[in-house]
Amino acid sequence: MNRKRTLFLVEVAIFAAFALLLDIIPFLSFKIWAQGGSISFAMIPIFIVAFRWGIKGGLLAGLLWGILQIAVGTAYVLFPIQGFLDYAVAFTVLGFAGVFAGKVQRNIKKGNTKKYLGYIVAGVFLGSVLRFAAHYVAGVTFFESAIDGQPVWLYSLLYNGSYMLPAFVLSAVLVFFLFHKQPRTLMNQY
Repeated sequence: MNRKRTLFLVEVAIFAAFALLLDIIPFLSFKIWAQGGSISFAMIPIFIVAFRWGIKGGLLAGLLWGILQIAVGTAYVLFPIQGFLDYAVAFTVLGFAGVFAGKVQRNIKKGNTKKYLGYIVAGVFLGSVLRFAAHYVAGVTFFESAIDGQPVWLYSLLYNGSYMLPAFVLSAVLVFFLFHKQPRTLMNQY
């Protein structure tokens, strides 16, 4: 196995494990709902991998994070397909932020702060919206509204939006800050 591939696999595994730690350490994660959903720093390692290694690295890191949640018992799974949507799909799609990896890295090298800020926000937004969509579909399909008379589509929208919107903002700000303060460290040198 060549050095680049080894580094890729090690970074993906470490960042996925770091995402899990950020999600389960109580003072680093604000749990909104008992059945899942939190505002935390946990998506940030996945976005870093996506911007360093591209879509392939981001998707793999996200998938590993979702699987790790099931493996350690922090996942809220009632049905196999719901668990697949809420964990395998929802966390994997965060890696689609990697579609902007090349543009982020090129603009960091050029020192064009406004452009790489825009691409980072766009990537974090894309990953967050796709994760929200997976949770939303699982919510509408497998759960009921906890409020009598409220349509399940509205409940799922409010439930999942209540933590995904703040998590997106937190992630976008902190990922930009990390890349802005340590651009060479966070860029893929291969």
